[in-house]
Amino acid sequence: MKLFEVYNAYDISPIKGKGAYVHDKKGNEILDFYGGHAVISVGHSHPHYLKRIQSQLEKLGFYSNAVNNELQEILANKLGQLSGLKDYQIFYSNSGAEAVENAIKIASLETGKHKIISFSNGFHGRTSAAASATDMAKAQFPIFSSMASTKLTLNDEAALIKAMEAGEHCAVIVEAIQGWGGIYEAEPSFLQLIQDLCKKHHAKFIADEVQAGYGRSGKFFSFQHSDVNPDIICCAKGMGNGFPIGATLFKSDIQPKKGTLGSTFGGNHLSMAAGIAVLEIIKNENLVQNAKAIGEYLKINLQNIPNVKSCRGKGLLIGLEFDFPVKPIIQNMLFKENVFCGSALHKNTLRLLPPLNISQLEADIFCNKLKKVVELHRQTISEKV
Repeated sequence: MKLFEVYNAYDISPIKGKGAYVHDKKGNEILDFYGGHAVISVGHSHPHYLKRIQSQLEKLGFYSNAVNNELQEILANKLGQLSGLKDYQIFYSNSGAEAVENAIKIASLETGKHKIISFSNGFHGRTSAAASATDMAKAQFPIFSSMASTKLTLNDEAALIKAMEAGEHCAVIVEAIQGWGGIYEAEPSFLQLIQDLCKKHHAKFIADEVQAGYGRSGKFFSFQHSDVNPDIICCAKGMGNGFPIGATLFKSDIQPKKGTLGSTFGGNHLSMAAGIAVLEIIKNENLVQNAKAIGEYLKINLQNIPNVKSCRGKGLLIGLEFDFPVKPIIQNMLFKENVFCGSALHKNTLRLLPPLNISQLEADIFCNKLKKVVELHRQTISEKV
């Protein structure tokens, strides 16, 4: 049987990882400044993470949601305490797309409406309702055509007010800091406007924190840089450090109804063990504070690299925009300097999503390697001219 080849994969095969590094089958040690799409939050093969999962697997790997699972309550309590959102409720799933899908479904059920508002350059997943809110042509399929999504420009207050006046939308979904879109931020005043308009027009404010959440921005959730409290919050990626976990958080005034949501694997014993370990590591190692400090340090140094037009983002969610396409930079960083970086929707933007526990030394190593690669690229361009 052949693979259904839809991925543009690099010719590299990682076989193990430790901390901020992965090792491929050729023996190369690669500094990971991408974390597999912001998934690796507490570093590769963290000993506490491994111990939690191994210990749980020896006891019970899985049983369905037909029985009580105390690990779900343990994770929920730890998440409430660390995020400051103790009054929210949580529903577990397996991915960010599922978390978004469940958020939109409940918003529709609560309001009786079926249209949603999303924003340009936003990415919310590839399943039906999530894909309809995603600003990505390749994520759209004919079967999704009946999904009613209104896409607006991020931070365009006038357009948002006009769209909401119709009273037809069940929700507004937004990334406070866009990930795939290029690390563009929603203004605090814009998030406040979303919250106010949702209250006025009987809609739900959905914060998509799948990529920017879990401490990456220097706050536990990126919307917490603004004075807002979304009705629904979606998270995944860094939640499990590689173990598939998704979750949708609901404010206390949204009452659960039996049978409306379900997931065979969501909240399973192993995923809960992984999620609990991640939260314990984030707390014990002060990783939210580390993300803020190292992120600020990185941005200061990255802004001094030649040909950089802007350095966007917060914490360890950084978009570095050059005045040329970054594809050759990403390739040379990987194959010549053994460093993983990421791309974004904007072809000139380098996306950086390292583990939250990287050190200043690793930040220096990255910056020095990037300077070297950029300088070589500049020389190549000048020689062609």
